[in-house]
Amino acid sequence: MTLYSDGSCLESHCVRLVMAEKGIQFDLHVIDPKNPPDTLQPLEPYTDGIIFTDREVVLYEPQIIIEYLDERFPHPPLMPVDPVARANNRLCRYRIQRDLYRHTEVLQQASNKKKSATARRKLRENLISLAPIFTQKNYFMADDYSLMDCCLAPLLWRLPLFEIELPKQAKPVINYANRLFSREPFQNCLSKTEREMCT
Repeated sequence: MTLYSDGSCLESHCVRLVMAEKGIQFDLHVIDPKNPPDTLQPLEPYTDGIIFTDREVVLYEPQIIIEYLDERFPHPPLMPVDPVARANNRLCRYRIQRDLYRHTEVLQQASNKKKSATARRKLRENLISLAPIFTQKNYFMADDYSLMDCCLAPLLWRLPLFEIELPKQAKPVINYANRLFSREPFQNCLSKTEREMCT
């Protein structure tokens, strides 16, 4: 199994975290997703993200990759068994991407100060509004650790990088984040660049 990415992007971190949770051995090839090697360009038609290969399988959408990994390596399971719960898990991950990840894309580019300030404010407000949810369950909207947590943890880890400080009313989010960060798989999957984000 091989993962091609810049080694520090949010989506790459999410995929590497799932692999760490399942103890999957893989090769990481650090590339510039905006300018991938010629040998990879035929594999990834959009040339702006990560590429995952497993023998003849080639995948390039992070949410598809993490579900593939969960099905290919079913232990420990990171998706519910019940079809309704699985659908809700997918829906929540879709909303995480729509409501949270999209703001990080603006912040990572940092080319427009006004747009960055707006994205920072909206991301902060969205996280604050979610705070009550984190008081109800051990993990995000569930009693068991799941792919939703694998999507949220890398984003929360990057809050200092994005210059986002959560207020007291978001304490449940902070406590949740610290629980995720203390997990051994999370610590094991961090790249050198990611470790430096919080120092």
